[in-house]
Amino acid sequence: MPGLVWGPLDESDLPGLVRLASSCLRADGGLPLLQEEQTLRGRVLSGPSTGARDELGDLVAAAGLAHDPDGGSTMLGMVHPSFRRLGLGADLIHWAREHTAGRPLRVAVESLNASAEDLLSANGLVQVFAETVMRHDLRDIPFVRRPAGIRTVAFGDHTAHAFYAAYVRSFSDRPGFPDPTESEWLTWLREDHDFRPDLSRVALDEADDPVGFVTVSRSWIDQVGVVPESRGKGLGAHLTARTLSAIAGSGADEAWLCVNVDNPTARELYEKLGFTVYGTRARYTEHQHAAVVRVEHP
Repeated sequence: MPGLVWGPLDESDLPGLVRLASSCLRADGGLPLLQEEQTLRGRVLSGPSTGARDELGDLVAAAGLAHDPDGGSTMLGMVHPSFRRLGLGADLIHWAREHTAGRPLRVAVESLNASAEDLLSANGLVQVFAETVMRHDLRDIPFVRRPAGIRTVAFGDHTAHAFYAAYVRSFSDRPGFPDPTESEWLTWLREDHDFRPDLSRVALDEADDPVGFVTVSRSWIDQVGVVPESRGKGLGAHLTARTLSAIAGSGADEAWLCVNVDNPTARELYEKLGFTVYGTRARYTEHQHAAVVRVEHP
């Protein structure tokens, strides 16, 4: 597009990246963490990057590329709402393909919109993962009674195995289940600097078997799971409502979660509990690599 100046980005561009991400979120919703400096520094400025500036020097498009350990390359890109459908998104994809060094290209979209969907499809990329981002303002939290015979306990060294067992039994029947070892899953959990073990709970039945769990990171409900034989008894609703109260009690005025777009039952539950949709985040990859479904947590 005439009048724009393209070039690599550095730390001095961080305020402009924050403004660009905030504009995208205001227009489309999506993952609110996108506008945080830590996110943008790690996912745009940590590797090859490019940006387009208008005549005032403001960033109107930007992208960063990360080479993944498994041999792929993931681009995070953004285009200001006022500059869409002008070819800038296609320019970002072309730039990324020139810098992948032959690796398969993946695209991370944390604030999905219709123009991005059209663009990615037209450029030979297929959606392999999508989540609905949901927000709760915590002003009206419903009370959901704990099912009879159930008790919940916080995360700790003595309950870590029960959390893992509940996780596996809750999600192993889901498409694309990553099937991590107990060590891998617990390491991932503990290495999250925002993990809240005090707010995370595992539900145990009268025989002390794990039948459900919830994990919390900052004001995010990261995962809620209920084992198949305990579903339909209100346990998932109880764990979610109880966690909302705990997050509010820690001083937050809003809570967040993501739910896979192919899980309408869970989304309906969250809406009944007061969550509202705040947008969509997604992952795309080239057709020949369309089976890739792994995605980092928010």
